[in-house]
Amino acid sequence: MSLIPATILTGFLGSGKTTLLKRVLAEAHGQKIAVIENEFGEENIDSDILVSDTQEQIIQMSNGCICCTIREDLRATLQLLAAKKRKGLLDFDRVVIETTGVADPGPVAQTFFMDDEVAESYLLDSILTLVDAKHAQKQLDDRQEARRQVGFADQIFISKSDLVTHEELDDLMHRLKHMNPRAPQKAVHFGAVALSEVFDLRGFNLNAKLDIDPDFLKEEDHHEHDHDHGEHCDHPSHAHGAGHHHHHDDDVKSFVFRSDRPFDAAKLEDFLGAIVNIYGPRMLRYKGVLYMQGTERKVIFQGVHQLMGSDLGPPWGQDEQRCSKMVFIGIDLPKDILLQGMEQSLVAG
Repeated sequence: MSLIPATILTGFLGSGKTTLLKRVLAEAHGQKIAVIENEFGEENIDSDILVSDTQEQIIQMSNGCICCTIREDLRATLQLLAAKKRKGLLDFDRVVIETTGVADPGPVAQTFFMDDEVAESYLLDSILTLVDAKHAQKQLDDRQEARRQVGFADQIFISKSDLVTHEELDDLMHRLKHMNPRAPQKAVHFGAVALSEVFDLRGFNLNAKLDIDPDFLKEEDHHEHDHDHGEHCDHPSHAHGAGHHHHHDDDVKSFVFRSDRPFDAAKLEDFLGAIVNIYGPRMLRYKGVLYMQGTERKVIFQGVHQLMGSDLGPPWGQDEQRCSKMVFIGIDLPKDILLQGMEQSLVAG
């Protein structure tokens, strides 16, 4: 049986997760989706689209999708669903896990790597984060869970953008980009999102040809200089005279390491091993395409908290400039120590 793709849907209370989910479930896309909800969500999905009100844990929906609420831990629920699918008792193509508004997506993501049974049945596709344009700035100021959710995202959907001014939306998008430059952002209205923007994003696929997301690299020049002069960003496109740009010193930040020199594999492994031991809980996502000594292929690397892995990617092109790019997203990470350690893991030049 091929692996079942799984998507984690996260976002702060009232950000529109349930609206997006209902939209995805109600659409006639021919896919059978199993939804796992953390029970104390702010709005349960059952009200409108479930066939019957029943005490059973797994419920069929009118369009053939299935829904279950987590009454025990996520691992047990995922194992139960996979077992029922294997036995032909349930038919579904993919799983969506809707976390509660205050959940940290880290442990949910780690379930897919740490539990062998789950890892043998599922493939974690991506973490989607919904951000409420109207209330996000305050939530990001006040609540670390909201900042973490942004740091973990592979894709950010901004809801309620029609309730704020163009400048406010611009400020918010700029702030989110600073916290997580990897994740594309998109303003959505009432959960209207194409399925191609929700599923099969391959945010956790080591071999996906992401090169840390092309959009991010397009912007790299100004990102580089503003990070080097402190964490505030005021490159020209945002300082357009309106004076509306507000600086936020968020604890969730990102920075990039780049080098044209190859890494010494043993040194890099030692350094990253030591770093995740100390800072693992604060390292949300770290991901890169690395130039390693001793191989003609790119090495694709990524981690979540203390878990990290690498994989051989495609070969370097004939005329391609060989270089490493790695983005770190985390909470109050010691940028200098990390960049210096990466530098010292390069082959001595």
